[in-house]
Amino acid sequence: MFLHSKWTSLFLSNFLGVYNDNFLKNCIIFIAVGWSLPSWLTQSQLISIVSASLVIPYLFLSPLGGRLAVVYSKTAVFRFFKLLELPIMLIASVAFYFHWVMLAIVSVLLMGIQSCLYSPSKYSLIRDIGGKEGVSFGSGVFETMAFLGILIGTVTASVISDSSYHWLVYVLFMGLALLGYVVTRTIKAHELPEDKSSAVTLNPFLFLVRSFRFARKHKDVNAAVLGASTFWLIGGMLQMNLVIHTKNIYHASNATTGLVMAFAAVGIALGSWIAGKISGKNVKRELILIGLSGMILSLLVIVLVPLRLELFIFFVFLLAFMGGFFQIPCLSMLQKSDVGRRLGDMVGYLNLVTFIFVLIGTLLFSLITYFTSENSFAVFISILVICLISLFYFSLKYRRLYK
Repeated sequence: MFLHSKWTSLFLSNFLGVYNDNFLKNCIIFIAVGWSLPSWLTQSQLISIVSASLVIPYLFLSPLGGRLAVVYSKTAVFRFFKLLELPIMLIASVAFYFHWVMLAIVSVLLMGIQSCLYSPSKYSLIRDIGGKEGVSFGSGVFETMAFLGILIGTVTASVISDSSYHWLVYVLFMGLALLGYVVTRTIKAHELPEDKSSAVTLNPFLFLVRSFRFARKHKDVNAAVLGASTFWLIGGMLQMNLVIHTKNIYHASNATTGLVMAFAAVGIALGSWIAGKISGKNVKRELILIGLSGMILSLLVIVLVPLRLELFIFFVFLLAFMGGFFQIPCLSMLQKSDVGRRLGDMVGYLNLVTFIFVLIGTLLFSLITYFTSENSFAVFISILVICLISLFYFSLKYRRLYK
């Protein structure tokens, strides 16, 4: 079991960080919407602003996060920013105590900045701890813990919001931050020497162009970035569409909609874990095609077959499960690439491309629902088309492996 291995501290610290991010965000969504809001701020706008506050830093600060992972010790960077989480959570606690919504938004933005700046260091430690032979297993469990953090953080916030024990919010804010810092202090990794001579630009556009050119010189790196980013584009569109679909087609309550989204999160987590276990010490690129094929079949059933709610939840779970099979080999290819200390830059490059794709997915979802009067089946069809294009691309790229 990984809980008794060299991986424990890294996996647990990742879970706690993602948990706290999502717990804070959803506490605002479930609790702060009931506060006295400024006249210019509606509940829907508040939810949009809070969600954007965790994403926007990645669009501008990913190059800096990648550089920090190259020129400094990754464990030191990780520990430093986890220490900063304590004062950020103190700010959030003050905001919740006095019902100051703008300060709560600021705390989310600070968490987004903090997470963005240590993300490349955190992800790069997978290879430093497990070596090249451990990147598939490490990536699988790492992503599993992340999705469990998203799921449990969301559920915890919803449960507390319906109770009278709102004081638990402050306890969890500070407790999770403190525990996260303590856990990062126990991480042991064998890092390559810092590259102080690295001169990567901090301009996001130039960073994107130069990273693409650098990645093109190394096998599979751009393909890995494209695959992992496409996974998040699909995931973002799916998450938004589940809300519309369950309400418009099944007339489901908020609780039922939350249950459907929970099954999706569990599906991704389980699929990621199993993909990592199957891969073992290798990167099994064939799992990309298996994952995409399973996603396509699940989407075809959802689009073409009238399903009862129970069967719809099952196929959403299956779609998410196969998504884990698609994602993990892509992350493993990046981790196993021969880029040396520049892996931190490449993770920063992945973060930047991923959140560009997430914004593209959001725009695509908005346009489709606008022009089709919120037809959720049209969104599922667009996701299906994206999966088909991805399958065609990866089939061509790796056709020699499957002869």
